[in-house]
Amino acid sequence: MFLPVTAGHDDRIVVLGAGPCGLACADALRQLGHRNWVVLEARDTVGGLASSVVDEEGFTWDLGGHVVFSHFGEFDRLLAELFSSDELLVHDRSSYVRFGNRWVPYPFQQHLGALPSLDALACLAGLAAVRLRGRADHQRAADDFESWLQAAYGTPMVERFFGPYNTKVWSVAPREMSAGWVAERVAPASLGGALATVLGLRRPHSTWGPNATFAFPTHGGTGEVWRRLAARLGDRVHTRARAVAIDAEERRVVLAGREVVDYDHLVTTMPLDQLVACTASAPDQVRRAAARLRHNTVAMVGLGYRAPTMDRRSWLYFPHADVPFYRATNFSKYAPANVPGGDTSAYCSWMTETSFPADQSFEPEALTRSCDEALRRHGLVPEQAPLASAHVEVIPYAYPVPTLARDQALAEITPWLEAHGIHSRGRFGTWRYEIGNMDHAVKMGIDIAHRLVTGAAEELVPTPHRDAAMVGSRS
Repeated sequence: MFLPVTAGHDDRIVVLGAGPCGLACADALRQLGHRNWVVLEARDTVGGLASSVVDEEGFTWDLGGHVVFSHFGEFDRLLAELFSSDELLVHDRSSYVRFGNRWVPYPFQQHLGALPSLDALACLAGLAAVRLRGRADHQRAADDFESWLQAAYGTPMVERFFGPYNTKVWSVAPREMSAGWVAERVAPASLGGALATVLGLRRPHSTWGPNATFAFPTHGGTGEVWRRLAARLGDRVHTRARAVAIDAEERRVVLAGREVVDYDHLVTTMPLDQLVACTASAPDQVRRAAARLRHNTVAMVGLGYRAPTMDRRSWLYFPHADVPFYRATNFSKYAPANVPGGDTSAYCSWMTETSFPADQSFEPEALTRSCDEALRRHGLVPEQAPLASAHVEVIPYAYPVPTLARDQALAEITPWLEAHGIHSRGRFGTWRYEIGNMDHAVKMGIDIAHRLVTGAAEELVPTPHRDAAMVGSRS
C-alpha cells in the first residue's frame, strides 16, 4: 500500500535522457513554472536517437534517417520557437523502391504500373483475390503482421516487397510481429487505383503519409533541434550522467560516479528493459516481462564522395539481399551544409542503414565496403567517384520490435513502474514504434510534464490512475 505524501510544488522531478522526449518534458516543466527539475543524460551530447555528428572530414551525419514532420501542434510550436523560417529547408518527399533494375515510386503498393509487366499483373491478381474473397475483414482481425500483409495486399506483393523489406528492417520475420502497431505506418492499396495504374489510365500520386512534405535544419543536422532546446534549458541539463541503479522504494537514482540523486517523480526515456534491470526492487514477474521485449541494432554507414550532388530524390528503399542496407538517404540533398563547406557542386553524401539482431556482431570495415559497392552498383554515385569519407555509427537500440508478446509484457511492466512514481516515455521508454517519431516523443514529454504538474490527461500513453501521479502526492 502506498500512502499519499504532500510535497506541494517543491516535488523533485528527475528526467533521465536528453533526447526529444526528455528535453520537451523539461521545457514544459519550465514553462509551467515548476522549478525543481533536472535532466540527466548518459552520453556527452544531447539529442538521443535524433542527434547528429560531424566526422573528421567535415561531413554531418544523423543517427539514422530522420526528417522533421508533425502530427501535433505542440511540436510545431516548439520548432517555430527554435528556428526562424529561413533556418529550415522544406522538401517534398521523393522516394523510391529498388526492384531489380527498376526504381518503383513509393509507396510500392500504389505504383504497380512501374513494375515489369508479369510482376505487375501478378501483384494485381493477388490484390484482386484478397479483395474478392473479402479478406479486408481478415486484415482487421489479423494477429500477426505477416497475416495482416497477406490480407491487405495478397501473396505476390508480400513475396516481392513486404516480406523481404520488413525482415531487413526489423531483423525479425513478420510472422513473429504483431499487427496492432500498423496504424498509419503502412499505406493502403485500392484495387481500382492499382488497376488504373497498371493499365496506364491514371498516374498515381506520391503524397501519401505525414512525411510527404518535411523540413530539415539548414545547418547541424536533425541534432540542431535538440541542441537549441537544451541550450535554452541551461545548466540543469547534465551530460555524462549515466544512471546505473534506481531505488524505487527510496526514490533515488545512483549515477555511474556513485552520486545519488533523489526524486519524487522520475521521468525516464531509457530503454524499458534496461530500466527494469537497474531497478533493484522490480519483482520477478516484471523482470521476466522485460526479458521478453525485443529490439534490433542499426549501423549507420555514412559515405561522402568527391562528386557533385546530382540525385534529386530524398531516400530509397532496398528490399532484397544483394544490398546490405534497407534504406539509403540522399543526405547532401537535405541540406548543403551536410557536406564540407556546403559545397554540393563538389561533394555528395549518402547515409545508409543496415539492421542486425541485437545479439549479432558485424565487421564495420566489411560493411562499409559492401555499402560503398552497392551505392556505386545501383548508380547512386559515379563508379569512379573518390570516397572522401566513411563514417560508422552503431545504434544499439534502434527499433523496438512490436512482437506478438510485446503488449502483454508492457501490461505487466508499466503499471508497476507508474505505481512507484516512474514514468517511462519516448520510443524505447514505451517500447511502441507506432508512437516512436520525434513529434510523438515531444508530445509524450510535454504531456507527462502537464500530467505531473496539473493532473491533465496524457493523450498518447494511457494512464488510468493519473490523479495519483500529480506533483504533491504519491500513490
